[in-house]
Amino acid sequence: MAETSNPVRTCVGCRKRATVVDLLRVVVVAGALVPDPRRVLPGRGASLHPTAECLRAAERRRAFPRALRSSAPLEAGPLRDHVLGTSS
Repeated sequence: MAETSNPVRTCVGCRKRATVVDLLRVVVVAGALVPDPRRVLPGRGASLHPTAECLRAAERRRAFPRALRSSAPLEAGPLRDHVLGTSS
């Protein structure tokens, strides 16, 4: 049997490549950055390591509007809550 490999994406925060299972997919819903851990929401997605460091780096570099091809400002609240939230 052939082993299926996971696709590789680049984190918009640290710019390192990783498999999709190690990255969190982020999409825009109504002008807000929304985490898509199940990778099922429609639309263009950006990949991010689910760490505070990568989130801060992506925000500092303004990577989300560029990666998601959005000219409007994006609200990062839902994504920030997901990444920085301590409850499991």
